[in-house]
Amino acid sequence: MSKIDLKNVIWKEGKNYVSWNINTGVSSFDNTKKEALKMLEEALELYFEDVPLSEITKVEKPDLVPLVFEHA
Repeated sequence: MSKIDLKNVIWKEGKNYVSWNINTGVSSFDNTKKEALKMLEEALELYFEDVPLSEITKVEKPDLVPLVFEHA
């Protein structure tokens, strides 16, 4: 079984940052990039709560694909 490869993107909407995990569709937002990513990481931990331990140990720490831009 291969490792689960998680890729995240983050962007700015108005005054808030939105972070989104491409693989799971889990998203989060906050007023700083750091907090938005922290909340996304916590949401992903809940998302994988029911995954067997043998698979959880293969989950890599999410990478950040920095797509930070202002909406028009």
